[in-house]
Amino acid sequence: MTVERSRPKSLLRRIERWMVGLVMAVIAFVLEKMVLRSIRKGGKSEASTEELHTTLTSKGGEVDLTDAR
Repeated sequence: MTVERSRPKSLLRRIERWMVGLVMAVIAFVLEKMVLRSIRKGGKSEASTEELHTTLTSKGGEVDLTDAR
């Protein structure tokens, strides 16, 4: 069964729906750019970030980070 829906009756409602659609399109565009940028960065620097993770423990003495690598 199909339901016929009439267009929004007032001009204010039409403008409101147009603006909501425009804002949602901008948000979708920005989110897509963020995801694509993170995918590109994630593929290149994944191996280099693993090397930077180092656990150091000390009991009050000086710690030299060059010796840890």
